[in-house]
Amino acid sequence: MQIDLNNPENLTLAAVRQLIASASDDEHTQLRVSKAGIAYISSGVVGGTDIDGLLFRLETWAKGSGYVGNVAASDEVWVTQIFNALKQNWPKPPFDYIDIY
Repeated sequence: MQIDLNNPENLTLAAVRQLIASASDDEHTQLRVSKAGIAYISSGVVGGTDIDGLLFRLETWAKGSGYVGNVAASDEVWVTQIFNALKQNWPKPPFDYIDIY
């Protein structure tokens, strides 16, 4: 699951909810946005690893922490927080690492 941020109509709460739900909480994950404007959740490759081509990324979410998966996707406050992070930082983030907490 990905969200193409180049089309503003693609960035919706429903799309962010689907993105969060599509990831597994069984491994470390990280929300990343490529320079091409594609938002996705990376599993396994997280932190400051393999960041060439990224516009920005959020904090790494540790496995088992509940930040991704169906339960996380049902949390309206969390979904809104991620939605706002994407909306506020695309296409010109102040930094390549965004701390939303």
